[in-house]
Amino acid sequence: MLVSVVVPLHNEEENIEELYAALKSVMDAERNDYELLFIDDGSTDRTLDLLEPIGRKDPKVRLLRFRRNFGKAAAWAAGFDHAGGDIIVTIDGDLQNDPKDIPKMVSLIGEYDIVNGWRKKRKDPFIIRRFPSIIANWMISRVTGVKLRDYGSGLKAYKAEVVKNINMYGEMHRFIPAVASWYGVKIKEIETTHHPRRHGKSKYGISRTMMVILDLITVKFLQSFSTKPLQAFGPIGLLCGFTGLFINLYLMFLWFSGQSIGTRPLLLLGVLLIIVGIQLIGMGLLGEMLVSSYHEGQRKPLYVLRYPENKN
Repeated sequence: MLVSVVVPLHNEEENIEELYAALKSVMDAERNDYELLFIDDGSTDRTLDLLEPIGRKDPKVRLLRFRRNFGKAAAWAAGFDHAGGDIIVTIDGDLQNDPKDIPKMVSLIGEYDIVNGWRKKRKDPFIIRRFPSIIANWMISRVTGVKLRDYGSGLKAYKAEVVKNINMYGEMHRFIPAVASWYGVKIKEIETTHHPRRHGKSKYGISRTMMVILDLITVKFLQSFSTKPLQAFGPIGLLCGFTGLFINLYLMFLWFSGQSIGTRPLLLLGVLLIIVGIQLIGMGLLGEMLVSSYHEGQRKPLYVLRYPENKN
């Protein structure tokens, strides 16, 4: 069995050699074959210069370099696309995750499809890192229904078949367990060691919280309505339409009774609600057509089998 370790890097020159030595030491001690995929996400320091000699001398090391900084989600996506392993492990390149936790996580793959690392004793500043993370983890768990204590952990292990079917963009890398839940995966969360950052500086801060919230809305919509958009827009459209219809029927009754309704704001409200209702239902129908075209064009399945067909 081959284990692929995916390591995204951006301006981590001070951590490269120590990180490689730690990963190699841990993986060499295991009986599983392995490969190390280092993804240079447009670094402007000596990160690539330090990686290239390592790649030349060690056949188990593979290097991918982006032309510019595309972000962590893109780095993970590139690693998943190029990984050849049956199990894919992701780990951050800042030495805050401990490579010694990898064997424990790999051993659980098989019984579980995803193993998520939980930085229970996280060594980061509380106000700008840990507090926003606590809020984000609570929100993501509540909205998606997939309850994890550390969505932002970079240390995770996956069955390759799970992540190779997931497209990522924005800050979607942190939502992989939630997105993968559509496939009916089994997820396990275990406590992992977390170290304080000794070299370099963090690329993340409290400003990321807003982007996480926006991506969370996207994930929830895709999770609930990606194959049935009419069910997202239809109920609201029907509510608006019927409310507007009842308002206008009431006004029509008043008109037949001899009362003037031409100057009533309620008339405009009723007409507006009917128009909005028609537009929302129309958006839902257009969404249904787009989804149908997408699934037919991409041949994307509406289901996922856990085991192949048994022909015996």
